[in-house]
Amino acid sequence: MTKTIGILGGGQLGRMLSMAAARLGIRTHIFEPLPAPPAGDVAARVFTAPYEDTDALRAFAASVELVTFEFENIPAEALDIVEAIVPVLPRRNALTVSQDRIAEKRFLQGQGVPVAPFAPVGTLAQLQAALASIGTPAILKTRRFGYDGKGQVRLNDATQAPEAFTALAGAPAVLERMIPFEREISIIAARNAAGEVACYDPGENVHKDGILHITTVPAAISHALQTDAVLLAARILNALDYVGVMGVEMFVTPEGLMVNEIAPRVHNSGHWTQNACLIDQFEQHIRAIAGWPLGDGQRHSDAEMVNLLGEEANHLEQWQNCAIHLYGKAEVRPGRKMGHVNKIGPKSA
Repeated sequence: MTKTIGILGGGQLGRMLSMAAARLGIRTHIFEPLPAPPAGDVAARVFTAPYEDTDALRAFAASVELVTFEFENIPAEALDIVEAIVPVLPRRNALTVSQDRIAEKRFLQGQGVPVAPFAPVGTLAQLQAALASIGTPAILKTRRFGYDGKGQVRLNDATQAPEAFTALAGAPAVLERMIPFEREISIIAARNAAGEVACYDPGENVHKDGILHITTVPAAISHALQTDAVLLAARILNALDYVGVMGVEMFVTPEGLMVNEIAPRVHNSGHWTQNACLIDQFEQHIRAIAGWPLGDGQRHSDAEMVNLLGEEANHLEQWQNCAIHLYGKAEVRPGRKMGHVNKIGPKSA
């Protein structure tokens, strides 16, 4: 039985993974370049070093039985060092797909999963050609390292191409057609090495300034669409021979579901599971990578998850009857995720 798991990244997701592991009698070791990470408050051990420090990476890997990660953008060279010593789950192919938006979309297309029209962009001429082909409105995104609305520019007209290209400072990019959608939903899905898959009910997401604001469960979609969403997520996990929890974001359109992106890790839109399910997404991830049987993911309550950004975490009066989850971050900054709250109620149909 697994006794110690390493986690690359020490933010709030690493913190909540560590807390879930502790409930199962499993210790966690954190590798994080920045000092005093949130996960360090609850982990058994913290390695503080840059991802370029090969000796620290080897020592970290040698101290655990397997390694997982809390975010996608881990340097490949660091993963090479860790994986030479200890297994990494989810497997590297999921990171390879998700770290590059073009690779991700081509992978999804190859599985018959609908995605928005897109084109790779490396030059202004390529952007102008892509706009002529795809049309507007469209959104230009960096191929790598974008999150929470960062690294992307909306284009309402083709004449905005030079300004948009300059805004991304020449970074390799992808142009995506903006799809009119009724709502955004996400599926939190898990798979273990035996091929067992468990999915949570779809959550409906509302963003503010590019950052997830509220996730509501159940989503306001038909039972048929709920089933379609679960089947799409399971298809993606099986195609990757995935082990762990994944977040799959989808658009609900008049033509059906369209996948926006995948995240090979526990996901912000799954935080509601902490108080509305017997087995939350963090415990599910630990179970999956440690080779335990999965929980079924059923919810016992309806839920609304609200992110607390910046100073909102210092004003909790309105949330006194909700479950409050603060991340222990030392510095409050505007737009920074400082915690979240879960409000639950009786389960609806």
